[in-house]
Amino acid sequence: MAETPTHCDTHPDLTGFKYPFPNLMRSLKRQRRTRIVAIGSSSTAGEGDLLPFPARLEVLLRKKFRDSMIDVLNRGLIGQEAPSELSRFESDVIGEAPAMVIWQVGTNAVYRKESFDLGQVAESISTGLDWLAGLPMDVVLMDLQYTTAVIKPEKRVFADQMVKLISAAADKAGVNLFRRFALMERWVLKDGIDIDKLIRDGDGERLHMSEWATGCVTQALCDAILSAPTATT
Repeated sequence: MAETPTHCDTHPDLTGFKYPFPNLMRSLKRQRRTRIVAIGSSSTAGEGDLLPFPARLEVLLRKKFRDSMIDVLNRGLIGQEAPSELSRFESDVIGEAPAMVIWQVGTNAVYRKESFDLGQVAESISTGLDWLAGLPMDVVLMDLQYTTAVIKPEKRVFADQMVKLISAAADKAGVNLFRRFALMERWVLKDGIDIDKLIRDGDGERLHMSEWATGCVTQALCDAILSAPTATT
């Protein structure tokens, strides 16, 4: 059995953001408390006793901005996808008045392809992004994870399609895309990390991310936020 990697390469060439975060930066500068909302499915909500990325991101950001109180609110629900998540935007996202929204999408659309139409999922993503565009909130769209359940032969074509649809939605809306799928794929195909090390121990579905993968994805996300372009005035 391959050893768990000790090094976390966040590959900023893949994960770097194109757009600034003016609302987040303004809040950190002017407000005592800054809120970020993370909405998504199981890798947002958390699976079992594994600490999910919202709580980890909160810790990393609080270490960086020690004079600010930063809360990353976890609004993930296991098994959901963009259409259902969109239905709770009013209460779970907009009602919290965050400076930033991180929307994790796409995995369940591929994993449970028989229950979803990818085009309709993409439409829901675009609708949600249009909704958020008129509000004082920065947006990060996070695509699917690269795990065995998502890339097995009968699923891979749908995974690639979903990745492209999410990217197109982000480009159209002018929001930052966190390319989780490409990052994890590079770990396996270029960095030589055994894909089993990206999957949680005991996960018979081979779907959910491991402790190491979750930690490294969160570090990459935090680095990308901190390295985003500066807004011009």
